[in-house]
Amino acid sequence: MKKVTWQLIPVIVLSVLILTACVAPQAPVATQAPVAAEVPVATEAPKPTDAPAVAAKNEVNIVHYFSGELGKKDMASIIDQFNNQSKTCQMVDNTTGHEDFKTQILVMLAGENPPDIFSYWAGARVQFVVDSKALMELSDFWAQEKLDDIIVPGIKGSSQYNGGVYSIPQNFHYVGFFYNPKTLAKVGITETPTNWDEFIAAADKLKAAGIAPFALGSMNRWPAYFWFDFILSYTAGHDYRAKLQRGEASFTDPEVVKAMEMWKELLDKGYFYKDANAYDWTDAANQVAKGEAGMTLMGTWITGYWDGNGLKASEDYDVFPFPTIDPAIPPATFASTDSWTVPAEAKNADCAKEFIAWTLTPEMQLLWAKGQGALPASAKVDTSSFNPVMKKALGYIQSGTIWLPGYDLSTTPPNAEIGLDLFAKMVNDPSGYMTYLKDAQEQSAKVFKQ
Repeated sequence: MKKVTWQLIPVIVLSVLILTACVAPQAPVATQAPVAAEVPVATEAPKPTDAPAVAAKNEVNIVHYFSGELGKKDMASIIDQFNNQSKTCQMVDNTTGHEDFKTQILVMLAGENPPDIFSYWAGARVQFVVDSKALMELSDFWAQEKLDDIIVPGIKGSSQYNGGVYSIPQNFHYVGFFYNPKTLAKVGITETPTNWDEFIAAADKLKAAGIAPFALGSMNRWPAYFWFDFILSYTAGHDYRAKLQRGEASFTDPEVVKAMEMWKELLDKGYFYKDANAYDWTDAANQVAKGEAGMTLMGTWITGYWDGNGLKASEDYDVFPFPTIDPAIPPATFASTDSWTVPAEAKNADCAKEFIAWTLTPEMQLLWAKGQGALPASAKVDTSSFNPVMKKALGYIQSGTIWLPGYDLSTTPPNAEIGLDLFAKMVNDPSGYMTYLKDAQEQSAKVFKQ
């Protein structure tokens, strides 16, 4: 067995495992072979036309984080359909919880029994395990499947790490303000805001009418980082944000302080639905749907949730981009690309690759995109049947907006934990923002030093 470089695992143990349960998922237990039933003694020799025994398929351990109400059903369908048509491979679904997955997959990879294939977020998280030599290089697979002709051009780069291909996209998402058109019309907002002044004016109208301008469900921390990402990038610039993510800038820099103070002003004015840390993102989506809040800053997966609850695109919900703050800074979207990766020590790598190719067929891509509220990784998918809001989101991306991974996908897992804690504290009590920033910088400096 190759030695995997896991010198950074102690950092994760210190910064992550204290916060989350760290019990590695158990490998699937093989079922006992069925005992043949006793049969009467045959009175004549078997006929030559009797079918030969069917060879057993290879059991393939797949671990993914599509465990919520949106993804679990459709991923199970994709896996079942693959198993029904594959002659040699049988995927064994070893799904784990979305948040637990972030820690558990690292533990599994550091052990001696990694899965054969697992889902992962493209960006710094994939880079982290690539640098630890825990992933299989997939350039040959990319060429064999002619993925240059299949993968959407804007996300091809999410597969490249250290000069090779280490992840294959499954889908991607766009992040913007998803809002209730009826609620905004009720308070006289007929045009969605395009700049910061219009944005604040719209928030004031909603608040004056007794409606929370913004819903935020930050129970699991990550929904809050969209606010930090956009405000920081749209005031300090995208290059500065990238430096902060690499540890080349400080959380106590004037640029970060300014972004936090702008966010603090929104929180202090009571623009957010109260007790955001007590809700998850689906709660925030419900608050918008019910007219209790005007909008929520979220990814396109929210459309899958709303569609599943009977809401109609354009009529019950719509989307607009984060408003411009500094006209000199070009628009961007902080989103995510879900991808498939194969461990370097995978026992059934050929089956893992066969499954990835299956998920990229137009039929499976369309099934997944519509059920998940995702944009397909394959350019071969006919998007004409997408609802108007998803078409609008796709149009924003195709218009040339800069595509950037979200906060915890743009930095190392240990540093991501530091930021996520910072944002949760900010939402809970914005008055302590300078203390939070100083603490975050002390921890971040240690992470990057190690």
